[in-house]
Amino acid sequence: MGQKVNPNGMRIGITRTWPSTWFAKGGKYKHLLLDDVQIRRYIATRLPDAGISSVEIERAKKTLVAIHTSKPGVIIGKQGAAIEELRIDLEKKFGGSFEVNIQEIRNPDGDAEIIAETIAGQIQRRMPYRRASRMAIEKAMQSGVKGIKIKVSGRLNGAEIARNELFKDGNIPLQTLRADVQFARRHAKTTYGTIGVKVWIYKGMVFKKVTDVQSASLHL
Repeated sequence: MGQKVNPNGMRIGITRTWPSTWFAKGGKYKHLLLDDVQIRRYIATRLPDAGISSVEIERAKKTLVAIHTSKPGVIIGKQGAAIEELRIDLEKKFGGSFEVNIQEIRNPDGDAEIIAETIAGQIQRRMPYRRASRMAIEKAMQSGVKGIKIKVSGRLNGAEIARNELFKDGNIPLQTLRADVQFARRHAKTTYGTIGVKVWIYKGMVFKKVTDVQSASLHL
């Protein structure tokens, strides 16, 4: 089960919350859902090098867009000019009133989305995939994560037959629902085809009682 189900979706409502927060009735639901998908795609296309991990959307009187990024300065711009331009462009493209907030990621080396984006970018720039993966694992473990797994698939090194290779360090309890597991996937477009990158990050148990038991057992 842990290998076939997206770890993010499986934990929604348990240890993770929904990335979109709003309620709609009838036919309005599908239009808002499509808008959410298009807003995320637009932001990812417009800011490809901004180190964006996730985009949370909340709809009330205004549409509140919270961008979690490791490079807030790139999005905000000089004296907030770039973020204001982004807000105006979102209002023109999708209608309604928008408010854009930036949330800085303090530990980008331990974020699955940013790690996957980094590895895909390095593969596109012709860095050996093994080196890119091992560097990412080393940085992630130094940043304090409990476990990391990276899977690279496709025509690796330009081989005619596609294959996949797995790199792992630490513990990844995929079937434990209370485990804080983050999953991300990216595609690196190379001259010999598309290389897929999947990243799993395990940051520890979420519930307080469980962490208390673990810390108590470590002191024994």
